[in-house]
Amino acid sequence: MSETTTWVNPLRDPRDLRLPRIAGPCSIVIFGVTGDLSRKKLLPAIYDLANRGLLPPSFGLTGFARRDWTEDHFKDFVRENVMAHCRTPFKESTWKQLAAGIRFVQGTFEDKSAFERLSNTVAELDRDRGTRGNHAFYMSVPPRDFPIVARQLADCGLSRSTEGAWRRVIIEKPFGHDLASANDLNRVVSEVFDPSSVFRIDHYLGKETVQNIMALRFANAMYEPIWNANYVDHVQITMAEDIGVAGRAGYYDGIGAARDVIQNHLLQLLALTAMEEPVSFAASDLIAEKTKVLSAVRIPRDLAAHTARGQYAAGWQGSHEVVGYLDEKGIDPQSTTETYAAIRLDVDTRRWAGVPFYLRTGKRLGKRVTEIAVVFKRAPHLPFESTATRELGKNAIVIRVQPDEGVTMRFGSKVPGGSSMEVRDVSMDFSYGRSFTESSPEAYERLILDVLLGEPPLFPTTREVELSWEILDPIEEFWSTLGQPQPYRSGTWGPEEADEMLARDGRHWRMP
Repeated sequence: MSETTTWVNPLRDPRDLRLPRIAGPCSIVIFGVTGDLSRKKLLPAIYDLANRGLLPPSFGLTGFARRDWTEDHFKDFVRENVMAHCRTPFKESTWKQLAAGIRFVQGTFEDKSAFERLSNTVAELDRDRGTRGNHAFYMSVPPRDFPIVARQLADCGLSRSTEGAWRRVIIEKPFGHDLASANDLNRVVSEVFDPSSVFRIDHYLGKETVQNIMALRFANAMYEPIWNANYVDHVQITMAEDIGVAGRAGYYDGIGAARDVIQNHLLQLLALTAMEEPVSFAASDLIAEKTKVLSAVRIPRDLAAHTARGQYAAGWQGSHEVVGYLDEKGIDPQSTTETYAAIRLDVDTRRWAGVPFYLRTGKRLGKRVTEIAVVFKRAPHLPFESTATRELGKNAIVIRVQPDEGVTMRFGSKVPGGSSMEVRDVSMDFSYGRSFTESSPEAYERLILDVLLGEPPLFPTTREVELSWEILDPIEEFWSTLGQPQPYRSGTWGPEEADEMLARDGRHWRMP
């Protein structure tokens, strides 16, 4: 081998599917490490990656928090939460290897000396663990704290990588609360980090079923010919929760369902459902197609008729009696924040002209479910008596994102027996749990690994964030003039005006 030839490890060739891709030497620093997201999702995901052999032996984990803890106290905290929430079996051997790279830095975001200690800790990991200057910074903090943490990282020299190494920042949603604030945050972050080093987390994009949208559409010949306005009547994208605001009252009040869910999760699902086939699944090609879709989204002219919002009232969630939103602890009794939001959007492209996309999300609804339902037009001619098809609905392909991940196809079939022809709806079902022996990894496992590998296809770009706020801002401005949202009883499927919104179009919501 000549001196000028760069050796490439063949086991890291992305085309080789015999072995999983493993992150190289690196570490991750978590700001807000004592919060719910870190305890229930991030720390267990890191452990599960290590348990699956996808993290290097030299991996380092640093927690940054204001609590006056020793390193051993922090290790006990990590272990306790990993054991409580990990997906894979807990193994002492995996824990021992992971724990050797765990560090803790005590301090506040305003404390310059704390970031100097963080810089020293990172240098120590490079020296003792061999992390080679490769570090990711996870901002599991409120958006208002992004700017100060970013500037502190810049001031202590942690935001820029040395030659041959990388530094990356992971930012949790929501990225701003409107277009202006999102642009302000983008400006601050881009001043500190290279744009290619910024990863905006949308955990829905890490779910196996969301990625299966692309496999369903582009790996099969049977769907793409009918995935257009010639055959599709409308599309419904639903994210329903059966819980209330729980302990998130301080964050949620003033944000609401639309900013919390529609702006990021549901618009990303819309983009993946409606986009054209990318040239490849490289980040640049995939992002180009999603951006085209979001650029073509048109909000309805009559927002009163084609948007709806609500606020859950007291009722029953299963066998438990629950209070209304205004009676939740920490909520302003005069709050006008919506806990349910539904909107109609149109995509002005040749493929989707005239096909409405209905997006809805809410808390305290009938059940927990996230799904995309592509509902098809009725057959142009039915050679049956009307009585034979009275129980026949429209064909549909339903992609279930959670909790029972899979795909359902609904179509008409003859009822067996009898001398007369009777056709009714039946379903053909694919479930991940029944079709594959390996359980689906948590979304945060996939996304954290992608950050450490430097693979950005599943992360929304600055332009996608801007476009999503351009869609939602006019709707939020309209709602701000309306006063109190319409109440709906907990355990139901939202306010009446959401049903009326579809009824005006001659349609109705699908009941998951």
